[in-house]
Amino acid sequence: MINADLARAFERIADLMEITGGDRFRVNSYRRVSRTIGDLTDDIADIAARGKLTDLPGVGKGTADRIAQFLETGTIDVLDDLESRLPVGLPELLSIPGMGPKKVAAVHEKLGVGGTDDLKRVIESGELANLPGFGETSVKRIADGIAFLETSGGRTALGIAQPLAEAQAERVAGIRGVKRVAVAGSLRRGAETIGDVDLLCEASNGREVVEAFVNAAVVKRVLASGDTKGSVTVESPDRRELQIDLRVVPAESYGAALQYFTGSKEHNVRLRELAVNRKWRLNEYGLFDGETRLAGATEEEIYARLGLPCFPPELREDRGEFEDPGCVDDLLDLSDIRGDLHVHTIASDGMATIEEMAKAAKALGYKYIAICDHSKSSAIANGLSTERMERHIEDIRAVERKLKGIAVLVGCEVDILSDGSLDYPDDILRECDLVTASIHFGMQGAKTSPTRRTLAAMENPYVNIIGHPTGRLLGQRPPMDVDMAAIVKGAAESGTALEINAAWARLDLKDIHVRQAIDAGAMLAVCTDAHSTGGLATIGYGVTTARRGRAAKRHVLNARPLGRVRQWLAGKRDR
Repeated sequence: MINADLARAFERIADLMEITGGDRFRVNSYRRVSRTIGDLTDDIADIAARGKLTDLPGVGKGTADRIAQFLETGTIDVLDDLESRLPVGLPELLSIPGMGPKKVAAVHEKLGVGGTDDLKRVIESGELANLPGFGETSVKRIADGIAFLETSGGRTALGIAQPLAEAQAERVAGIRGVKRVAVAGSLRRGAETIGDVDLLCEASNGREVVEAFVNAAVVKRVLASGDTKGSVTVESPDRRELQIDLRVVPAESYGAALQYFTGSKEHNVRLRELAVNRKWRLNEYGLFDGETRLAGATEEEIYARLGLPCFPPELREDRGEFEDPGCVDDLLDLSDIRGDLHVHTIASDGMATIEEMAKAAKALGYKYIAICDHSKSSAIANGLSTERMERHIEDIRAVERKLKGIAVLVGCEVDILSDGSLDYPDDILRECDLVTASIHFGMQGAKTSPTRRTLAAMENPYVNIIGHPTGRLLGQRPPMDVDMAAIVKGAAESGTALEINAAWARLDLKDIHVRQAIDAGAMLAVCTDAHSTGGLATIGYGVTTARRGRAAKRHVLNARPLGRVRQWLAGKRDR
């Protein structure tokens, strides 16, 4: 966990420096270091011990000294100094939509705001609306942002919960007497956020297993401890306490318990109704005809006895799976993904070179990768000017010629501007093999609505994919007010794919919109938006979201071989 703690420390330094009006270059350098450390697969302490800290992207001697200080003392002098000058709750205001660093500094200096409660107070009193730089519209957006964060609180993003749950499952697997362990609940179904983690294990020595589970050093609090169930909290990477529930079951009930505790509630109700119609009884112990056990050892035998395929966990939401059991056929699988069509490099705000990203993709077995760095208007992301983009195209082509066994496509992530026009002229877009168009700013309050801007971008013959179509960030920023019915219809008619952004903080499109796009006949693309080689591994979150939307292999562009991808891309230009 030291990597995550250190990454958060550097991110907090950047936040506090922004509030205090620190140099923008230094702020961005701290953020880059935070991302570098957060994306590491090696332990930062091991890298430091080898004397290799300055080999990391963005890490110079001064930064290496601060990393070493943190590893030795658990803190950084720069961070301590900044925190001593500001209220503890002030940086959290940056997570509220509409509250950038300058506004946070203004409410602190002019109104004495030190946290969210203070901010709500000055909103209610009318003081905030009278502060220069705010006004009624801005204040309403801030108030709505606070309400959004409060209602989204208490849940943990899939990308945070899953690695933690897998680590806890591995810990349980090592307890004496445990024969097998599985993650259940909404996490197993791939829900974008979860309330707590459910673990299930097979063992005959239940009390002993539970005692070992609740007494582990990683446990923060013990909520319950019994013969077959234990409940604890552990610290999650976002420094909240996440509840972990463990249930111990015998072999003959393992499948029934796994099915029952995976849910969803609505799916389970439908299953029980089917059992009742046969005068049977279904619960977490098994499927029974009177006192006779019909099934229970495996999930497959339960579904089979009820005349159903064993629905993958992602489909168990009672969203049409019972009416169309054939939906399990050809469901997208992680192994179907043949390439990633949206990644970034050091040319904009990425952490790796073109060649490093391409080699990492090849190591995953991919046949192609599209380099899509930011366009010029994304200044905060070091977006490429027209001149830089022209040189970047040459650099990508050079890597493509050099590497064997993987195609390196020239792409870009071009900003959709506030009037619906694009950030690059057509003669630049024409040189690209693939163009992703995205809205990054003006999400609220622009003269042209996000829907109209997106539809306008789709009309361009060189735009192939709409990136993260709703712009949401889970638990941080609500989606834009877009007419999804119009978006999916426009995508289908124009031959433009809609991205399922696999970055766990986005998962955009969300599952229900995936289904909506499929029904409209729109193409999908599951992409990581990776800014590092490690970021390529998040593709699984996108595949899970696609499966929850009942996407089959045929619905996903990058589940196709390269030749068919090129053919599909050319189709829009030909029209």
